[in-house]
Amino acid sequence: MRNDITRRDALALGLSAATLAATGAAAQTSAIKAADVAPPKLEIEKGASLRMLRPVRFVQADEDVFRANAAKFTKETGVEVKVDFVGWEDINQQTAVTSNSGAGPDIIIGFSDAPHIYIDKLIELTDVADYIGKRYGGWLPLAQRYGKKNKSESWIGLPFGATAGPLIYRKSALQSVGFDKVPEDHAGILDLCRKLHKAGKPAGFALGNAKGDGNGFANWALWSHNAALLDEEGNVIINSKETIAALNWVKEVYPTFIAGTPSWNDVSNNRAYSSQEIFLTANGVSLYFSLKNDPATKAIAEDSEHQLLPKGLAKVSPMAGLTLNAMVFKHSPYPNAAKAFLQYMLEKDQYEPWLNANSGYWSQPLAAYADAAVWSQDPKVKLFKDTMNSTYYDGYKGPISTATGAVSADYVLVQMCASVATGAATPEAAAAEAEQRCKRYFRRQGR
Repeated sequence: MRNDITRRDALALGLSAATLAATGAAAQTSAIKAADVAPPKLEIEKGASLRMLRPVRFVQADEDVFRANAAKFTKETGVEVKVDFVGWEDINQQTAVTSNSGAGPDIIIGFSDAPHIYIDKLIELTDVADYIGKRYGGWLPLAQRYGKKNKSESWIGLPFGATAGPLIYRKSALQSVGFDKVPEDHAGILDLCRKLHKAGKPAGFALGNAKGDGNGFANWALWSHNAALLDEEGNVIINSKETIAALNWVKEVYPTFIAGTPSWNDVSNNRAYSSQEIFLTANGVSLYFSLKNDPATKAIAEDSEHQLLPKGLAKVSPMAGLTLNAMVFKHSPYPNAAKAFLQYMLEKDQYEPWLNANSGYWSQPLAAYADAAVWSQDPKVKLFKDTMNSTYYDGYKGPISTATGAVSADYVLVQMCASVATGAATPEAAAAEAEQRCKRYFRRQGR
C-alpha cells in the first residue's frame, strides 16, 4: 500500500501546496496507533467500477485529498472511482431518487441518519465496521448511533466524521458589553444578545431551512430546555412544557438577531459574520478557517473565539454533530469493491491526511484518530475534536428511523421555531402543529 501521493499525481489532481503538505507529512509524523487486525476478505468483482455521491466540501482540501485518495485506490486496485460532490441541500433529494429508482451511485455519503431512512435498500457493512473499529480504537458514540441499526450490532452506515456547530463570537464585541464569554444559562444569553443588539453588534442564528445551521439551532434551543422529539420508546413528545419554554425563549431572543434569519441557508451566517454584520453565531470550523486564511479577514479570525453551545438546563453541551455517513446500495453490481473502497478510505494512510487537511472541519469517528496532528495545531480548533463523543443526535432521544429522518429533512422543528420567532404562531399552536406533522410521519412508518 503506497503511503505517498507523488507531486505529479497531486498536480494532475489540482492539489494545493497546503494540501500536499498535509498528505505528504502525515504518514511520517503520525502518532496514530493501528492494531494488527485481519481485514475482511473482500474479493473485488472483475471489471468493477464505482460511482460515489457525497456532500460538497466547505474546505477545499477536503475535496482535494478525498479525490487524491480515490485516485490511489484506483491505482492500487484498478477499480475506477468517480466521485461527484453535490450541494448540501441536494444530497437528500438525490439519495431519495437513487433509492426509489434502484439505480445510480453505488455509494452515497449522506448526512447522519440517512442510512436509517433507506435501510431496506442498503447492504450491511458490519464486516468492514468491525474490522475498522478493532483496528483504530473503537467507534465513538455518535458514530455507533448513526452507523448501527437500532438495537442491533449490524452496521448499515460507515461514518466518516462529523462537523459541530459551536458558538463563534468576536471577543472584542462581548468584552465591549461586559462579557468574557457567552453565559451557560438562557437568561444570561438573552441578556448578552440584547446588549450586543443595543451596541450595534448583533447576533444571528439560522431559522431557515438550513440542513446544518437551521436544524442545529432548533435542536439546541429544544435540548438545552430538556425538550426532545421522542421519548426512549419512540413516542412523539414534542408538544411538551419543555418545548413551550424553549419556544418562549426563542421568541424573546429573536428580536436581538440581525434581520432576515428566517430565510437563511447554511452559508448565510458565514457571510454575515465575515462582513461584520453579526458578532455571534454558531458554525462549523470552516468559517474560522476561511477568515484565518484570507489576509483581508485575518484580524476577524484573531478576534474570534469558539465555545461549546451553552448547556442551559442540560447536564452537558447539547450539541450533535452533522455526520458524513457512507452507505452502499443493493443495486450496486460491485458491493465488494464498494466496501473495499470505504475500508481503504478509513485506513490510516488515507484517513489521517484527509482529517488533517480538513483543519478540524470534520472530526473523527474512531478513537485512535484523536491523536491526529490537526488537533494540536491551533488551540481555537481543539474543541471540535470531541464532536463524535456526543450523545445527542437527530431524533433524540428515541430510535432513529425513516420518520425521524423525515422530520429533520422537512425542517419540522426549525419551522416550528421560526413560526414563533416571527409571530406567525404562538408557542402552543406551533408545538401542536409540529406534533401533528411528526405523528403523520410515524403513522406512515407503522407506529
